[in-house]
Amino acid sequence: MLEIKDLQVNVDEKPILKGLNLKIGKGEIHAIMGPNGAGKSTLAKVLAGDPFYEVISGAIFFEGQNVLELSPEERAHLGLFMSFQYPIEIPGISNLQFLHAAYNAKLKAKGEVSVSEEVFQKILDDKMALVDVRSEFKQRNLNEGFSGGEKKRNEILQMAVLAPKLAILDETDSGLDIDAMRTVAKGLSSLMSSDNALILITHYQRLLDYIRPDFVHVVIEGKIVQTGGPELALILEEKGYDWLVKN
Repeated sequence: MLEIKDLQVNVDEKPILKGLNLKIGKGEIHAIMGPNGAGKSTLAKVLAGDPFYEVISGAIFFEGQNVLELSPEERAHLGLFMSFQYPIEIPGISNLQFLHAAYNAKLKAKGEVSVSEEVFQKILDDKMALVDVRSEFKQRNLNEGFSGGEKKRNEILQMAVLAPKLAILDETDSGLDIDAMRTVAKGLSSLMSSDNALILITHYQRLLDYIRPDFVHVVIEGKIVQTGGPELALILEEKGYDWLVKN
């Protein structure tokens, strides 16, 4: 599904990613861990198409297409979804309005007919039930006044509505208490299938107690230096990252 080849990225002429390689198949969950400044969030934003990041060389193939040639909107319509570490608040736009517009934009990109708000409300109600989001979220302004857990839960709802092929979650556990993390993890698990994939970017092992990854990758100084199964996250929790830097 996704193949990253020798990706090198600069920010303000400073190298951040220094030849990163990664392959992700359908139905897989990949956790990406590493210390602050290692390049984890940079990778997420480059995948999403943030123009602030300068790709020096390499390629990102998503379903056989080099997405570096595509705009962020085109990548989203292709099936890429990114959940932000700090979702922004948008006053004056309700969740219902935002999700309805996003859903119809996806239909338009596929050459399909848009749906009315009445039809979409039924679709949204089904998705809210699937990921355990209260109906009051429909009329609340997008992320305005939301707690950290509500913002993250709302992004899971966005995933449910848009049904991306590959979701990239950048530190989705940041600021969540145990109950909120369980709820978010339950929502994510309900959306996984053999046809989609998930990238979890996190500092800590605790999220992986609730969402079991198939692979854990450690990024240090802009490269993946270690890959393993779920047990690697437990080792990192115990030993930190210094042992990998020394090796």
